[in-house]
Amino acid sequence: MDPVTEDRAPEPLTEYAHRLTRRVRAFDRRHPLLWDLHITGFWVTAALIDYAGGGWRHNAHNLDVPGWLLLTLSLGLSVPLLWRRTHPRAVLAAMALFALANAWTGAALQAALLQLAVVYHIALRRALRNLWWATALVIAPVLVSVARHGEGTWDQQLGSHLMSITVAALIGITVRTRRNYTEALEDRARRLETERDQQARLATAAERARIAREMHDIIGHNLSVITGLADGGRYAAAKSPERAAQALDAIATTSRQALTELRRLLDVMREDEQNQADLTPQPGLTDLEHLLDGVRSAGLPVHATTHGVPTLPPGRQLTVYRVIQEALTNTLKHAGPEATAQIELSYEDKGAVTLTITDTGTGSRTDGPAPGGRGLPGMRERTALYGGTLEAGPRPHPEQGWRVRLHLPEENPQ
Repeated sequence: MDPVTEDRAPEPLTEYAHRLTRRVRAFDRRHPLLWDLHITGFWVTAALIDYAGGGWRHNAHNLDVPGWLLLTLSLGLSVPLLWRRTHPRAVLAAMALFALANAWTGAALQAALLQLAVVYHIALRRALRNLWWATALVIAPVLVSVARHGEGTWDQQLGSHLMSITVAALIGITVRTRRNYTEALEDRARRLETERDQQARLATAAERARIAREMHDIIGHNLSVITGLADGGRYAAAKSPERAAQALDAIATTSRQALTELRRLLDVMREDEQNQADLTPQPGLTDLEHLLDGVRSAGLPVHATTHGVPTLPPGRQLTVYRVIQEALTNTLKHAGPEATAQIELSYEDKGAVTLTITDTGTGSRTDGPAPGGRGLPGMRERTALYGGTLEAGPRPHPEQGWRVRLHLPEENPQ
């Protein structure tokens, strides 16, 4: 297809017709009775003109039909159109009586053809099985007219009327199909819009949870380290100024690291792709030793043992790093003085990893997270992203302390 033709604007006349059609339909939806009165009034006027002007005589089989009967038949075949949209079946039944009288008397008023408009509305608004008896009602006066007055042959009369009924029904079915198709498209658009809004809300909630998790990991860990360093520096200030100075240096270093990570997290929330391209990567296992040095400088002896060769992708590395960070942060907070920590990290094939963190703390802890806390739920959420398991709780008696065990299974090939 020619792209020039494809992108060409609609013809002015076509656009005008569409706009006019939309306005008429909108007016009809707002004022259905007013529109019905106009349509019915038009056909009633046409029927009365046919009666008063004597036009009915050109088709009549009997010219001696009384005037009052002609007026009654004209009104009976046109006035019921007012209810054609709300009660089409009742309207057709009522008009059929006048149509039979019209055929029997030989008046042959052209207003009888208005039954086709009702057939159209039955095809448009009711079950299609109603068309069978509707056709019978419309054909019955034709049979009466042929049998009584004998004009034309049976096949001519039936054929022409059946063709008219078929055309009216097909028009109604076509409009109905088009309307149903349009309504289906509108309903689908509404559902897609609702689904889009729901997906946006879910994405927003997930992003908020992710940011809260990262903020907790960054601020909680670094503040715990800073608190430990500050307490140690306070006690060492009187006896060993050099140790106090070292603690202050460590506090400054930890604070800078926390600020750097916070800036990186906040920069991720920006929409500027250039800024995002310049970001440093999230911490991984290569940063683990730096993390342990900070914890050791805060006063918690940590011993780490590694088995296997680390071959984890960045996402899994971040999960392992954050779990270690959170577990050591909790040890700093709750384990009490003289506590030690042990980390055992085992790398397996295809990205599987097992991590065990134990401490010898004697401080009071609970089996679950603190009210409103995000530490343990955050670790479990990270673990669930990779189908892993996380266990956290006191070490079995008689051992003291706390144990956190993480296991990430093998990666599933995509």
